[in-house]
Parts: sequence; C-alpha cells; structure tokens
Amino acid sequence: MTSEGKYADIMQDPLFIQESDEVYRNPTEVKMSQIVLPCHANHCGELSVGQLLKWMDSTACLSAERHAGCSCVTASVDDILFKHTIGVGNVVNIIAKVNRAFTSSMEVGIVVNCEDLYADRQWKVCHAFATFVARRTGAGKVQLKQVPPRTQMEQMEYSLAAERRRMRLIHAETITDLLNSSTAQLGECQEYQDAVPAERTRVESVELVLPPHANHQVSTFGGQIMAWMENVATIAASRLCNAHPTLRSIDMFHFRGPSHIGDRLVLKAIVNNTFKQSMEVGVCAEAYKGGEPLRHINSAFMTFEVLDSDRKPCTVPRIRPEPVDGKRRYQEAVARRKIRLDRKYILSCKQAEVPVSVPWEPSNQMYLSFNNVTALKLMDTRNNWVLTSEKNKVRLYTLEENHMLCFKVEMNVSVAAEQTFHLLSDLRRRKEWDPVYEECEYINQADEEDTLYRVATPSVSKRGNGQDFILLASRRIPCDARDPYLIALRSVTLPTHPPTEDYTRGEVLCAGFTIWEESSTVTKITYYNQATPGVLPYISTDIAGLSSSFSSTFSACSHFLEANKDSPAALPLSALTHSMASLQVDQKPQQEGLA
Repeated sequence: MTSEGKYADIMQDPLFIQESDEVYRNPTEVKMSQIVLPCHANHCGELSVGQLLKWMDSTACLSAERHAGCSCVTASVDDILFKHTIGVGNVVNIIAKVNRAFTSSMEVGIVVNCEDLYADRQWKVCHAFATFVARRTGAGKVQLKQVPPRTQMEQMEYSLAAERRRMRLIHAETITDLLNSSTAQLGECQEYQDAVPAERTRVESVELVLPPHANHQVSTFGGQIMAWMENVATIAASRLCNAHPTLRSIDMFHFRGPSHIGDRLVLKAIVNNTFKQSMEVGVCAEAYKGGEPLRHINSAFMTFEVLDSDRKPCTVPRIRPEPVDGKRRYQEAVARRKIRLDRKYILSCKQAEVPVSVPWEPSNQMYLSFNNVTALKLMDTRNNWVLTSEKNKVRLYTLEENHMLCFKVEMNVSVAAEQTFHLLSDLRRRKEWDPVYEECEYINQADEEDTLYRVATPSVSKRGNGQDFILLASRRIPCDARDPYLIALRSVTLPTHPPTEDYTRGEVLCAGFTIWEESSTVTKITYYNQATPGVLPYISTDIAGLSSSFSSTFSACSHFLEANKDSPAALPLSALTHSMASLQVDQKPQQEGLA
C-alpha cells in the first residue's frame, strides 16, 4: 500500500483533493449548490437523504451528458457512507466529473460538501462513484471518446477507475458466492423474548411516475427511484425503533432495467436484521403498467442508526424474523455485515497500524485484491521521485514522504510486454534472477487473477534467521493502451502458514511491477517497493550509494527475460484473458437482491 496520511486519504477520498492549477478545469466537471429549505428536510430539521441522492444523481448525470453529448441513464452506484447529516439553512455543494469512459459507460465521481454560511466553515458529507450509460436514440450503441487525464490527480482517478470497474462488475457474483458459502456457517437465528416481529416493519408503497420524475427520455431519474426507496426504508426502520433513524450507508447496487412515465413503482422494505447499534433494511423497487407483470428495477441494502441527543448511536431492538424467507434474510444480513466490516477495514487501513497483514479468506478476497492493485497504482502515479543512482541503464529512484520510504527500479528490455508479464507473474521463477528470493512456495490459486505464495529470503546478518513472507500476488492486464500490465504484491496472513522458529515473519506493504509496452519489441519495467523494516536491510546500502546490487539484480532480470522471450508462457494467460475480457463489456445486470 501507500504511505500513511496522504496516500490513505487519497484512497478514501480521491475527489475531495482540489487541483493546484486553478486555471485548468476538467471539461466534464459540473457543480451544483443547493440551500436546504424546510421542504427538503425531515421532522428533525435534517436534509432527507433521498433529496440528497436526487441532487447527486442529477449533478452526475449532467456531467456524464456533458461528456457524452447525448442522454445518459444511471446504471449503478457504488457504496455510499454518509459521515454527517445536513441541517436546514446549510448549503450543499456537489461536484461531479467523469473519471474515465469505457465503451458506452463511464464512471462519474461525486463529492458532497456542506457549508455553514454563518460560521464560515465547510465539511465533507460523502463521496460516491456512479456509472452512467450513454443512450442515443436511433443511432445504435454509443462509442464514447476518452477523457484524457491532464493532471496527476486525474491520471490517478483514470487508473483507479479501471480497478473499481472490475470490482463493480464482479460484485454481484462475488457477493452471491460469499453469501452462499457463509450462510451455512452462521447457524440458526437466535430467539429473543423482547424481539420485535420483522413483519411489523414491513412497508409497501406505490408511486406513479409523472413527467417531473422523468428525464428528457421519459425514463425515471435514478435519483428519484433512490429517493423513493430511501423513504420506505426509513419508515421500516422507524417502525422497529419508534424513533427517527439516521441513514449511515447504502451498499453498492445496480439498476436492472428502466421505468418510464406512466409506470407504477411498487416499493417494498423490511428490516432484515439488527445489530447492537445498527440495523439493515432491505428494499426493492418493482414497476408495472396496466396488466403487465412486475419488473424488478432495483434492490438495495441500507444501514441505519438511531442517535441520541449527543449524536451518539443508541442500542436498537432485536428483530424476530419470519419463518423461511425471513430467517434467510436474517442470516444473509449477518454475512453482508461481515463483508461490510472487512471492506471498511481493508480499504481504510492506515500504514502505521500493526500488523499491516490482513487475514486472507474468501470473504475478503475481492477487497484485498482491489486494495493491492490500487496501492500499486497510487505509487505509479506519483511524480516526485528522486533519481538516486543509475548503472547499466538500470535507474534507482527513492521517495520519502510521511516518514515512509519508497523506492522504484526502472529499466527497458527488448521483450514483448505480454511475454514479460507472463514471465514475471510466476513468482516461483523469480529466484532464477533475484538472490533475495531464496525459496518461493506456491500455496493457493485464490482466483484466476490472484495467487498466494510463501517467499523465504536469506538472513542479512551471519547469525540471524532468514525471513519469510506470505504474499498475495494480483495480476491485471490492460483495459486499453493507457494502462500497463500490473503485478501487485502485499502481505497477508494465513492460519495454515503461521510464523515458525526458523524464520522471522516479514511484511510487505506494497510492491510489484508495472509493465508498459513501448513498442512491439520494447517494454519498460518499473518495480516498486514500499520499504518496511523487514525489506529495508536488503536495499539500504543501494539507497545510501554504498552498493549497486540493485543494478546486478535487475540486469539479471533483463537477461532472464531475454533468454526466455520465445519460450512458452510460465503461466497460461488464456484464463486470465478470458476473465478480463468479460470485464471489457459494459454493465451487466446484477443478480436480483432480497428485500
């Protein structure tokens, strides 16, 4: 991963950092400012989250249409965490801009800030990433032009958008697999004497889609549907606790189909489960017109809290689920909560925290992989590296920031980029050119793109033990010519491979290769490593200028690649290519959720 503070903040809030060049403005950027009036608020004097979602969706849609030059519809919205509520009289400032365009879809980043005009202060409320699909009437599928990144921040967002899109497209399948594997281990629902029957929280409401609810394509605004869903979810949560709940988060969801003017939208909500200070509400939206059967439009899972007078979470009542479906929803809510907590921990982990190695398990594989690749991409977008030494056309750079030392090694080889990627992907072959890799043991193929290894390294002192590392290696092929091949490495822990007396267990925060195709026969390789105490002794003399072992090591890497440039690939790329190719298509429907 990246260094503490700035890098960690970038990962969590990439859009909130403003560009230093005030002259340049992203051509897709759209700003909206709204003063919160009583008609926008609930009975507590706080802005309705449903109203905020409508404003966010409208701003993002305008940004998408500014880039596409045609009508756009909301396809999906990633997880949203609401950090603060907004009171009447405050001003809501929303900024949206297109981070990256794909075939006919694009990712739009949204940042919401709140402004107190009288106290002259601002604070962040939330950020979100929404996907929009361009629709041009009667002209076939739209081929969007790319958004060329011009600043370091835009380059970072462009690069990370590809990884977020990958996670977005496999999200539904991954969550379904995790739920299927987890619910069998959750046991029976616990019975509580004072539990509230879940049936008491059930809400059903119908809305008629009128022209003010629709866009210029007579399709219902995605934000309007989200607002209606938030309304019934809030009623369900209120029925449980007999108090006004506060919406804290919404899980990632996809729109499965459009609704139009004249449709009736049936919105259903029920409390799936309660935890000590929060509850999960499942909500779905279905549409019909006349005698047509119901069409499933969307499902979402919303987490609510009840706050006391000091704005602290209160304990919420227990829920007694209905038989069969209710118990299934109850158990799946437990699994989803675990997934949410894993995701929150992994994606917000600070580098000063010890241990940095996160336990690997199937339920957090997707987020560990995302975090692994994202951390490497963030290092790759840094532009303030300092050239420390150069020998035999191998360049060593260093970067010290926030008390963290990073280094990178760069060189060109006369080997095709794809073959270079093949050869470097299999860590078992690294010992053929890197003396630090004394042993490399294959542990497990987590999925088609992620592999677990145990790596043993020699002692840096005569009497000390060697070190070993449990590494997650995540591979990515490029989405387009602006992306490199990637091999990202980070430490994880495995119960099957605990530390032993023979080795000192080391940790890798972030390391790996970016592989850029310079031409059909020339490839630029960059190796990154965020130096931890376990890694630093191996390269300290190089950084101090007392040794050039890095040059010898990467010269050996160059010879290894050139000697094997015509050999069959060490790892078959067919499965990986097929997997990644499936992510090149635009948004696919998410599996139907449960409410």
